[in-house]
Amino acid sequence: MAKPSDTVTRADKGEDAGGLGTSERYLVPALIRGLGILQDLSGERRRMTLSEVAATLKVTRSSAYRLLFTLSHLGFVLFDADTKTYALGPEVLRLGYGYLAARDLVEVATPHLVRLRDRTGWSAHLGELQGRDVVYLARVATRRSIASTVHVGTRLPARSTTMGRILLAGLSPAEVRELYRDEPFSGGEQGSLAELIAQLADDAQAGVVVQNSGYEPGVASIAAPIFDMSGRVVAAINISAVALLTSDAELNGPLKAEVIGAAQEISRDLGHKAALDAGRPAQTSRYKA
Repeated sequence: MAKPSDTVTRADKGEDAGGLGTSERYLVPALIRGLGILQDLSGERRRMTLSEVAATLKVTRSSAYRLLFTLSHLGFVLFDADTKTYALGPEVLRLGYGYLAARDLVEVATPHLVRLRDRTGWSAHLGELQGRDVVYLARVATRRSIASTVHVGTRLPARSTTMGRILLAGLSPAEVRELYRDEPFSGGEQGSLAELIAQLADDAQAGVVVQNSGYEPGVASIAAPIFDMSGRVVAAINISAVALLTSDAELNGPLKAEVIGAAQEISRDLGHKAALDAGRPAQTSRYKA
């Protein structure tokens, strides 16, 4: 694997960096050096002194110290006063776990999304809550000529979408208030924060959210939550259908059952051991058993 210094060399020659078509003027030297420190500390030398870091980066001791101080302040590097050496900090581990968790979630969910698409005939998606948005992590497109327009990486407002609502329903009222404490609520169609919290309580009770032309005219959607082994809501899945080609009876009947069933199967594969009744959500403090 190329180190950041290798990337700088390629950029200096006018070549693409990392295949992204990035030219030298977009690179941040201090960031590259900081990442270089983390790479060096994750290699054969797990501990390095200030002088060793400076020599490796080919910078002055004062420059190396500023980089190490910043990384230490953020928790990416730890300083041992006894040995006068630096080592990787807990934030590096947290980032690694975050990457692995997201990767594992997509890998676990994908075959279930494929089956859900095949059984319902509609596009199936996986998403997670990031702040006030739901972010799409995976998509299995319908085989029909009419497909949903969302793609992996799409961000949509959580409070207005099926996946977003079922994810928000896994939070406590206090957490929802904190999340939206500086969000303007103009009333009318937007409603109020109190109305949102009441709606989320209903969503948690139902364990599923069904919308017909709710967020996007002409699009119907059904979402259900995904639980990890601790019973925490970590993601959600949904299907998106063309409203004109479905009925309320179908949305609230067989299609809803398929989405809930797929969500339960993914939750079980993630280690969620709660006893689940057919067609009912998994049990947590916010979800009715």
